[in-house]
This record gives sequence, C-alpha cells and structure tokens, in this order.
Amino acid sequence: MITLAALAELAGRYPDDLATRVAPLQIGDRMVDTDQRPTLMGVVNLSRDSSYRDSIAVSTDSAVRKAKVQSAAGADLIDVGAESTRATAARADLAEQQALLTPVIEQLTAAGIAVSVEAYQEPVARAGLAAGARVLNLTGSDDDDRMFTLAAEHDATVVLCHVLGPNARALTEDAVDTDPVPGMLDTFGSRIERARQLGVPSLAVDPGLGFGFHLDDQRVRARHQAAALLHTFRLRRLGVPVCHALPHAFDIFEDQYRSGEGFFAVLAHLGGTGVYRTHEVSLVRSVLDAMRSFGTGDGTGPAEDGRGPIT
Repeated sequence: MITLAALAELAGRYPDDLATRVAPLQIGDRMVDTDQRPTLMGVVNLSRDSSYRDSIAVSTDSAVRKAKVQSAAGADLIDVGAESTRATAARADLAEQQALLTPVIEQLTAAGIAVSVEAYQEPVARAGLAAGARVLNLTGSDDDDRMFTLAAEHDATVVLCHVLGPNARALTEDAVDTDPVPGMLDTFGSRIERARQLGVPSLAVDPGLGFGFHLDDQRVRARHQAAALLHTFRLRRLGVPVCHALPHAFDIFEDQYRSGEGFFAVLAHLGGTGVYRTHEVSLVRSVLDAMRSFGTGDGTGPAEDGRGPIT
C-alpha cells in the first residue's frame, strides 16, 4: 500500500539520491532541464500488434496525424516504432521496418517535430536517424558499440533501456529481483561510460517497466511497476535523466484504462522521473502541471524543482 509513512521512510533511506541533480537532456538543438520541465515522449506505433490500440497508426498519414495531435497536446518528442515488443507479436523484418519508419520520420521532421526512433537493430536505427530522428530509444543491449557510434555520428541522444536479454523481444530472465536498482546502477553505469567514450552527446536511462521482466499475474506486475516508479530517484546518481514508459495496467483500471497512465505519472513524478513516455499526452501533461503547481505552496508558479514538497 502506498502511504505517507512508506514514502517518508523511502525518502529517508536514500537522502543523497533524492537530492542529486542530473544532466540536461539534448533533444535536437535544445537542452532541457528535466527537473525544471519534465519531458513528454508521445508514442506512435506502426505495428498493428502493439498492446495500446489507440496508439496504432494504420498508414503514414495516420501516423503523422497522430503525432501532430500529440505534439499540439504538449509532447516534446514522438517515439516511433515499427515492431511491437510483445512476445506474441509478429516479427517485422528489417526492410519492412525501414519502409514504415522512414516516411513518417521524414514528414514529422519537416514539420519541426522532434522524433525518437525505437530500435534494437542497427539497420533500423540507421534508417531512423538518417530520416531525421534526434533520439535513439535503444531497446536492446547486444550491439552497444555499433549503436553508440551510430548515434554519435548523428549527434543523437540515446535512451538506454534495461533489458534482461539481448533485446526486448528475446528476454532471458523471468525472475523479478526484489531490489533491481543496484544491478541497474552497475549495468547502466558501464553502458553510460562506454557511450560517452564513443561520443554520444546525451543520455537517459529507462528501467524497462514495459518489458524488463515477466509476471503472469497482472495485478502483481502493476504493484511491482508502482514500486519501481517510486524508487526511480535512486538511479539519479547515474547523473542522467530517468525515462519511464508509463504503465496502463488494464487489469486494474479495466474500462478506465486511459486514466491509468495519469495515475502512474504521479508516482513517477514523486520518484524523480525526468522523461515520461506516454500514450496519453494531454492527460499526463495536465497531471504534471498540477503536481508542479501544488509544489510551490501558493499555486503561483513552478516549484524550485519538479519534485518539491506539497505544502
């Protein structure tokens, strides 16, 4: 159960992490302090197997329209992917992914919308970056050097995803560690160091709530995700923003599932998240704006940082 006592105990256990600042995030030509202004990453899925039906685009025109709506609603960038990470989803070959991604990214870039390309295969990442994507959402970890070098060549930011296996479609571990943060600190730390050695200009880390573990009981899964969101601030010692793909917990919210990401955004905010990957941009933006307004104590402006106390 989430209680004030539990939250106070968690914050008191890791006070140094809670106060740690992180580097700004580069999005194209902009540098964003995600503590002062949380970054929203909208989602457009070009695969019909994606779990969130509302995000699926059935054509290039559909994808561009959805992305423009999300941008107008407050998304800072749009994450575009051409293959679902669901274990039961059909595989999309490299040529198919490139053919789907390229015209969408080109049109969005021409419209002045920053794009993130979701990929774990080098040819797909290369096509997305060549088409104008300014962020690589890296959902794999078995080809880091080539991916980092590619991102550096395009001056692109990399979001490193925590994946228990070579990529999100080939998970190799089923167990859920009761406290995965120490392992993530080690893994992310070495990957961040290597990325910087190879010239990656900006980084964020994603604990992988959407695919980093297997749990058959969806209510247990949602509780694990909620706890992980609240523990986010412990990863801030890595010095880079933390990105979360907000859960939607269909089994908890049922026919109100579209409100789920707003609920989890509150937990993510309290945990010190900097980048929110969401299918519900307008909802999450309004939730985060409200949290920041309450953080001032008088409602007249933003808190000193995005995680200030509610007084």
